[in-house]
Amino acid sequence: MSFEVDIGYSSQRGPRELNEDFAGAVHAPPGDEARGLIAAIADGVSSGGHGREAAQTTVMGLLADYFATPDTWEPTAALDRLIGAQNGWLADHNRRRQGKDGGGTALTTLTALVLHGQGYTLAHVGDTRAWRVRAGGEPAVPLTQDHAFDHPDMRSRLTRAIGLDDQVRVDYVQGDVRVGDCFVLSSDGVHGVLKPQQVAALALQGDAEAASEALVHAALEAGTRDNATALVIRVVGLDARQLDDELGDGRRLAPPPALKVGDVLDGYAITALVADTGVHLLYQARHPLTRQLVALKTLHPSRAGDPQERAMLAHEAWLGLRVGTREDSGFVRVHERAENASALYIVFDWHGGRTLEQLRKANARGAVAEVVPAAIALSRALGRLHRQGVVHRDIKPGNLHLGEDGRWRIIDLGVALSGREGAAQRELHAGTPSYINPEQWEEGGVADAGSDLFALGVTLYQWLTGHLPYGEIEPYQVARYRRDPVALSRLRPDVPIWLDHLVRKAVARDPRERFETAEELLLALERGASRPVNAPAATPLIRRDPLALYQLALGVSVLFNVLLIVWLLFLPH
Repeated sequence: MSFEVDIGYSSQRGPRELNEDFAGAVHAPPGDEARGLIAAIADGVSSGGHGREAAQTTVMGLLADYFATPDTWEPTAALDRLIGAQNGWLADHNRRRQGKDGGGTALTTLTALVLHGQGYTLAHVGDTRAWRVRAGGEPAVPLTQDHAFDHPDMRSRLTRAIGLDDQVRVDYVQGDVRVGDCFVLSSDGVHGVLKPQQVAALALQGDAEAASEALVHAALEAGTRDNATALVIRVVGLDARQLDDELGDGRRLAPPPALKVGDVLDGYAITALVADTGVHLLYQARHPLTRQLVALKTLHPSRAGDPQERAMLAHEAWLGLRVGTREDSGFVRVHERAENASALYIVFDWHGGRTLEQLRKANARGAVAEVVPAAIALSRALGRLHRQGVVHRDIKPGNLHLGEDGRWRIIDLGVALSGREGAAQRELHAGTPSYINPEQWEEGGVADAGSDLFALGVTLYQWLTGHLPYGEIEPYQVARYRRDPVALSRLRPDVPIWLDHLVRKAVARDPRERFETAEELLLALERGASRPVNAPAATPLIRRDPLALYQLALGVSVLFNVLLIVWLLFLPH
């Protein structure tokens, strides 16, 4: 069943001269439907004089920008960034306005609802409210708490509002969503005069539009003294699984035992064992319905009881569903696990072909004519990954795959960082030593998008020359970068100068000399010799190996002193 909602909206100014409430809802754009929907309601503070302006800009800005944030961000992170930015803008606007002419202020409350996968996320500031209503005669359940004084004479005095201070505290609430759930966002002109039982009964009347009108009409009939606004959202269908769903499966489902050719797992017939890394097992299998070949990845039985490994596999499944949605994405498409799955595993599209590591065993050096198109395709894929806030952390020849369809793909997101991975995965010093950038070996060094670009540069250097730019680095060995990489054209004269400079720039010791983004690297590759990049400047010895310089200086000093002593003691004056 796909995600589907019924939305209704109604707003009346009531006895007020101006309606300072504002509300709206927006679906995720085409191609990004898995992110669901965001809805928001704001009640501008009339005493400031610019409440309508504050409410409208806050809601419109949030709805316009939410789906522009990376879809790998936790909804609370995206909401926090956007609400914080809007609050800062309004607070600064208010400060400047009061400084100029002592004018009023633009303040507003805000309640925002994000429906995603099979859950919801609420962000709340002020005294607008969110309710959840379920059929069966239950009263409406308030999902938010008002940020206002309880004293009867100060009911409208807010303790929090957007634009009130430079920093705003936002309450976040998350929970599960069922088909049939009804969410109501209301201003205090509605819930200030209606009881929860009334909200529940009216919210389920007719369709969502009729329900919203019934709520507002009932508030006006009850004598509300404020604007009355209601936004009703009914869940008709639910969409794809989210990370929380995958993590739940990781805790609930056990990995299968080791499988043999001919075994069947949830309808998938195993046809071959492709790889056994000691951590994961990768099988070739046939899809139970289409009979097409697929790849099936699960944990090695020795790791089956490790909750961290299970969480990492669940995280990889979720990432694969996010980044591999298109055939030309540069990643392998992941299939959604069936609701009745009996074990924990990931199913991928099967692509015949070989990894770059396998290709290099047959031919250590790649032809320039094949390396450049591959580098362009892989840079483009990395750019897509980084724009979604994901860092791969293990780019190397073994994780770059050339399919039989001629397309390059980045594989194995098992140690990738998305901002939503568990602490154990985040703290894991992942990657292959020879492809890790120098900064990660420093204390407190962490992987970022630049780490992936450096690793791709090392891969290209090795593919073109047959050598690693800084030599082989063994596991657990503290890497030392005491020399700059040898120019590729010295090791292989047929490498054009523009490509020599480009690859050396990608693997420069100094991160300031490297490409900053995958898009910058891609542009340089596409321009080629028409607009070549400069080679990185040679790194002074004092920066490459300070100890060696000090030792050299000490040696020269000792030699000078020895010669001086010999001259003073033994040579005639």
